Amino acid sequence: MPETTRTPQPTEAGPARRSLGTGPGRLLVALYGVFTVAAASRSLYQLLAQFDRAPLAYGLSAGSALVYGFITFSLVRGGEGARRAAFACCALELLGVFGIGTWTLLDPSAFPDATVWSDYGMGYLFIPVFLPVTGLLWLRRSRTERTAA
Repeated sequence: MPETTRTPQPTEAGPARRSLGTGPGRLLVALYGVFTVAAASRSLYQLLAQFDRAPLAYGLSAGSALVYGFITFSLVRGGEGARRAAFACCALELLGVFGIGTWTLLDPSAFPDATVWSDYGMGYLFIPVFLPVTGLLWLRRSRTERTAA
């Protein structure tokens, strides 16, 4: 007997929850997952071993890890509520990248060590700038697909 895949069915509570991490969203999930682990492990080590050196930078890196983790979770969870939450976090992330990136350029003495978002993510090949833009586009597209269906 051939194996079939089940499509989630709508319930009385609302439409079926569709994973945002399907299709091209899988790449986003993978990248956000990698950035979650990278930012969290780096900031955890720095907060524990070198806190007195640059507490602001290390704290901001820990904050970025939390944002990355929440976006990863939301993309995997799927559903309209998760999509809206991920959209808001991607927008917050983009503001953070531009805000902290600009701050690091204008006042380098405040950042004796780099954060994930320093110099607009230059230490991470500018992926911190492209990731939220791509996330926002994907989340917007997934919303229009849902309303069209």
